[in-house]
Amino acid sequence: MGLKVILLFAYALISVALFVTFDGDIDVWFSFLISALVLAGITVYHIFAERVYSPFISAFIVFTFLFFIVAPMVQINSFEGLNPSFRNRFPYDKDLAIYTNNLIALFNVVFFITYLFFKKSKRMARVPVFKESSKRTTPVLIVVIAVVTILVFLGSYSFVMDELGRPAWKSSAFSVVAFLLWKKVFFLLPFAGIILCFQYFRKEKKKAVNLVTICAVFLFLGLLLFWFKNPLVEKRNALGPLYISLFFLAVPKMFNTNIKTLFFLFFTMIVAFPLSAILTHSEASFQEILEQPSIIFDHMKGGGIASAFNTLNYDAFSNIMATMDYVKEYGFSMGHQLLSAFLFFVPRGLWEDKPLSTGELVGNHLIDTYDFTYSNLSNPLVSEGFINFGVVGVIIAPILLAIVLVRAIAWLQSDDYLKKMIAFYLAIHLIFLLRGDFTNGYTYYIGAFLGVVIIPKFIRTLLEFFIYKQKVWKQTKALEE
Repeated sequence: MGLKVILLFAYALISVALFVTFDGDIDVWFSFLISALVLAGITVYHIFAERVYSPFISAFIVFTFLFFIVAPMVQINSFEGLNPSFRNRFPYDKDLAIYTNNLIALFNVVFFITYLFFKKSKRMARVPVFKESSKRTTPVLIVVIAVVTILVFLGSYSFVMDELGRPAWKSSAFSVVAFLLWKKVFFLLPFAGIILCFQYFRKEKKKAVNLVTICAVFLFLGLLLFWFKNPLVEKRNALGPLYISLFFLAVPKMFNTNIKTLFFLFFTMIVAFPLSAILTHSEASFQEILEQPSIIFDHMKGGGIASAFNTLNYDAFSNIMATMDYVKEYGFSMGHQLLSAFLFFVPRGLWEDKPLSTGELVGNHLIDTYDFTYSNLSNPLVSEGFINFGVVGVIIAPILLAIVLVRAIAWLQSDDYLKKMIAFYLAIHLIFLLRGDFTNGYTYYIGAFLGVVIIPKFIRTLLEFFIYKQKVWKQTKALEE
């Protein structure tokens, strides 16, 4: 109960502060209020009424509150001059801001209704069964994955060294396909091995020899995972889902209820990150801050909070507006933009007219029209639906999202640890997926899905096939004798 009180107090305090201090047009204020009330309804349901564990809704709430309420209200409140613009240089237009809030509210309402509807479906809620025969092959599968991971380590050594020495602004010397295969698929194989180790550790009956072997392999895979996935070679939007998932795997009680997950994500994303940005943007030294903590409060009064949110890290709301501006000039894509995501595996060298990701497409529009200088922008799922099919797309997108998340809840309850963990990984990755663009969010998750679920399942199938053939061979030989 204590976590609920603290969370609701913080949620209410931040909301009241935002709406009391908002200095924009009253119509815009009301549009944010409607969006906030819709989200508040979802939050109350999630905390008090939802019986099933659903970290997906926790992530959905935190993303929406941060990127569609807190950040845009702070940004609009900091505007000065006659022709204010967002960080992406898109001019502020109150009518467009109101329409954006209406689309966000529509998206959230449709998502919530669909989510509640499909949760009642027995077919959607069916939990995957982990076969007893598969459990027997787990120790061998762990060892095979460790061997494959060694091959990945040897094959990717030059790639990792290039990543370690490459500045963030510089493009990789390797092709996009090679980049995605290494970083988003093969580098997650040790994660799959670690998951299977935990599944084996939690078995009731374990052979002593196997246990010692699996413990050694577990430590080895942990070292290789850190080699492949560390802050020097990977961005935080990829490290976050991975290492939070490892915490969930090792200490499930940390995240085993909705309030625990929501509490963690809320204070991490909405409190800790902005405050850390204030510290990093302060001109005072760490020693000066320790000796005179009031420096931080003075910095906050002087625009520290605004500067924390006035960055491209929180550009989701303004990029929806920019997408509408793009559609106004070029029209709807009628699904063409989705091809860049669903056919991500087709190299651009073979498909010269392959669509750009929506973030890059809208970024180029901002460069051409508003003299912006950066094209690798986010593009939320709301505007991905809009650029493809207009308002109809804003209705279709949350329906599909709700179906996927309801099915993921069933996977989260499975005894198959690979499916359980890739479902939890999706919950944390959801913040990145919702922020967009869809091509990158979808591609990165599919890569993780291949590395954590598909490749190990394929190896397990081969092992079971060979074991079956060996059994048949022995039976045949026995009959012959």
